[in-house]
Amino acid sequence: MSATSTTGGTTTWRNWAGNVAATPRRVVTPASVDELADAVRRAAEDGLTAKAVGTGHSFTAAAATEGVLIRPERLTAIRGIDADAGTVTVEAGLPLHRLNRALHAAGLSLTNMGDIMEQTVAGATSTGTHGTGRDSGSLSAQITALELVTADGSVLTCSAHENADVFAAARLGIGALGVVASLTLAVEPAFLLTAREEPMPFARVTEEFGRLVADNEHFEFYWFPHTGNCNTKRNNRSAGPAAPLPALRGWLDDELLSNGVFQAVCALGKAVPAAIPGIARVSSRALSARTYTDTAYKVFTSPRRVRFVEMEYAVPREAAVPALRELKAMVERSDLRISFPVEVRVAPADDLTLSTASGRDSAYIAVHMYRGSRYQEYFTAVERIMTAHQGRPHWGKLHTRDAAYLAGVYPRFGEFTALRDRLDPARVFGNDYLRRILGD
Repeated sequence: MSATSTTGGTTTWRNWAGNVAATPRRVVTPASVDELADAVRRAAEDGLTAKAVGTGHSFTAAAATEGVLIRPERLTAIRGIDADAGTVTVEAGLPLHRLNRALHAAGLSLTNMGDIMEQTVAGATSTGTHGTGRDSGSLSAQITALELVTADGSVLTCSAHENADVFAAARLGIGALGVVASLTLAVEPAFLLTAREEPMPFARVTEEFGRLVADNEHFEFYWFPHTGNCNTKRNNRSAGPAAPLPALRGWLDDELLSNGVFQAVCALGKAVPAAIPGIARVSSRALSARTYTDTAYKVFTSPRRVRFVEMEYAVPREAAVPALRELKAMVERSDLRISFPVEVRVAPADDLTLSTASGRDSAYIAVHMYRGSRYQEYFTAVERIMTAHQGRPHWGKLHTRDAAYLAGVYPRFGEFTALRDRLDPARVFGNDYLRRILGD
């Protein structure tokens, strides 16, 4: 079977949020590593760039190309689950929700994950998708081996023992080093998590932030702008038994309120911005505590149907509270009207070259705006605060940083760009976004 292909530059690709679009010369859907390598080789021979794209949940143009767009929907096999070794090997285009279900059926689980599971495995790891964890890091940090198709069509097998320098960088490569064909991830026996969700004042959360992180395996919270209110979530392993939310309560909270009603509230706020502070005060006070115990991936993730744009920065853990207090003060003295809560999560230091947690325990501060809203003033003000604290932008979320700034906050930045020069000197995998963040 050969890779399917469309040509002519008439197909427009758009990301999930709708803020990025591209019209590639060709779209290919390889069904094997050989076909993937051939698509990259042909792109290079034709003088075209080549980019792989997953489900488009990045807000940046990391995957945009006017050359060859590689869609991985036929690269979705689970090549092997090895419970004894604690690994699963999958092809790049496998969606996370299918991976989670397959692992659960085998009595296994990822150690940690982000808060949605619609992305492809390679798309999520290539941009640094993460959840929150005192001791467990991003999806990229859970990779133990990978196959990488490089600019000349070669296939490199990479791990800590084979092509180790490439492995250190390609686990989170932003699409700059090649196209990931398959990944091997560390897994462990399936486990239950007990989630405790509880409203808490902003002042208390920030005063007790260090303790809340230290006392819980997975702690996160949401602050509602224009209020002093937060909602906290503490996830910890449980011996069971499982006690999931009743179906009606789960639908009311996670579908009707968090998606249906929230969609209406955001639309109202977009039309009548002056109403946002009042809505925020009412909605943040309407939250109630809940506790439930369920399969790990069902606790880690939740449906996100309201479309938005997002910016997220990783700051040193000790800078989290000062940065948050500055952010709150900035909103309060401005004329901004923010309908989305600010999300705060944590991750331990890791050893990935361009991980946002590379070499330092980190806190993530994410800000969102409803799709179609004017976000620039808000994001610019937040970015000013985050960069003053040596913040590192999430690679798949909006930011304005360039290579000069990033070289100053990533000690191994030069190591990554040198590897890129070696693997892709002609910039087959280049685009405007990579040119800005990595240089020419």
